Amino acid sequence: MVVELISVGTELLLGNIVNTNMQFLSEKCAQAGVSVYYQVTVGDNPERMKETFQTALNRADIMLVTGGLGPTEDDLTKEICAQVMGLPLVEDAHTRARLEEFFQNNIYTEIPENNWKQALVPEGCQVLDNGNGMAPGLIIEKDGKTAILLPGPPNELYPLFTEQVLPYLASKQPEIICSQMVKICGYGESQVADKLADLIETQDNPTVAPYAKTGEVHVRVTAKAANEEEAKKMIKPLLKEIKNRFGMAIYSTKEEENLEDVVVRLLKKYELTVSTAESCTGGMLAARLVNVAGVSEVFREGFVTYSNKAKRKLLDVSKGTLKQYGAVSRQVAKEMASGCAFATDADVCVGITGIAGPDGGSEEKPVGLVYIGCCVKNKVSVEEYHFKGNREKIREQSVTKALDLLRRSILENYK
Repeated sequence: MVVELISVGTELLLGNIVNTNMQFLSEKCAQAGVSVYYQVTVGDNPERMKETFQTALNRADIMLVTGGLGPTEDDLTKEICAQVMGLPLVEDAHTRARLEEFFQNNIYTEIPENNWKQALVPEGCQVLDNGNGMAPGLIIEKDGKTAILLPGPPNELYPLFTEQVLPYLASKQPEIICSQMVKICGYGESQVADKLADLIETQDNPTVAPYAKTGEVHVRVTAKAANEEEAKKMIKPLLKEIKNRFGMAIYSTKEEENLEDVVVRLLKKYELTVSTAESCTGGMLAARLVNVAGVSEVFREGFVTYSNKAKRKLLDVSKGTLKQYGAVSRQVAKEMASGCAFATDADVCVGITGIAGPDGGSEEKPVGLVYIGCCVKNKVSVEEYHFKGNREKIREQSVTKALDLLRRSILENYK
């Protein structure tokens, strides 16, 4: 079964809004076992919308459209889709009642007249109640083709799709697709692909696909089968083989688990505390850790010591070390980590210093040079990295490597 994804909205074409909906829908469709061959974005223009919808219905089984279901004059998705599919618009009493209830609960003195257009739906369609907004989702079936219309705001789209559209897609799909993600740190995408070359070249079902992320690589193993149990059995041998090849570099096999989630989980497991000392990353490492719910149990303090004065004052980095080796050096990273441990009495501490650019580099110390120190049990290990990319990418890569160093240091010292 083939699905075509269409985003409606001139604001998307102008770049005013980042289109995160397409990533979400593509991923979910793949998990549901349906194929996506095209993603299209079209502005709020009736003729271009009509052409786009007609093309999608000609080459796909299902057209899934997001956006353009609001009450304003340029919200035309439902109207154009009804024209293309040859269906009249009729008032849905249930949706009208929900709109009335919404306005009453929000103490409107007068209901804007244009809002009632949201109660009009293509005749014979399935209406999907929107628990987070006014515009309902719609499933329209005619002549072997299906159009699914969903509101554009992610906080409305995501739950509607997950709770109501996914079960619909599953009911239309004779086979299911099951995936297992393997998340790897310490290797680049080409290195991972090379180590898995024999598995990738001979793949059929299951399939193996590496994806590059910032500072890490994800490998998705996917199987198609009649049911989930059978698909998981097909995946298991490949998963075992990948684990044998990458060992400790694998930090998780859970789709929803990030590197910081793993670090915090390990800290809690071994009843450890952590503190951070950052220069070029400016608090990004601490922010990643604080993203994790419950981190307050293990996170002590985070220092942003951008200047040499701050490094001396807060972390007791030696003035002589700074003068002899410079702020971006293995020695300073070591003293930042150990100084952080002394200042906060944390079990594990990380120090990061580097040159994020675009200025400040030299032949001896180029932009992208980063040192990361980790202090565990009064012992400090320091790793040197040479990152490529712009300032933001260098900082992001530094944080990812710091989290992975934290993870490995905990496992090596406490497992």
